[in-house]
Amino acid sequence: MGLTPDPAWPVVVLAVIQLGDALLCIKPVAFVAQCFEDVRLPRRLWKLMAPIKLAAAAGLIAGIWVPGLGLVTCLALIAYFVAAIAMHVAARDLGRNLFVNATGMLVVCVAVTLLSFVL
Repeated sequence: MGLTPDPAWPVVVLAVIQLGDALLCIKPVAFVAQCFEDVRLPRRLWKLMAPIKLAAAAGLIAGIWVPGLGLVTCLALIAYFVAAIAMHVAARDLGRNLFVNATGMLVVCVAVTLLSFVL
């Protein structure tokens, strides 16, 4: 297991995805707001989502040069998406948001972790 990503490109792709997601959360676009409502995320927490996702993008990029940071960020994103899946299941939101968004992103994060840090 490496502490810096090799190859780095999957980490960069994941960072770009997180940046895009953060931009969609600054003033949540309709489908993001609906997702937050569907999982019963309190409105007072909505404003935290963009900074969390921006921090993830920054951690991934900085982790290209800072040993361990990219790996820790990938693992944190895995935990985030496991929690998101749990929230969808608890809210009985078993449609597209669960299977395409949350589960799809969990698969991407696990794949990036394996490809860039483990294999």
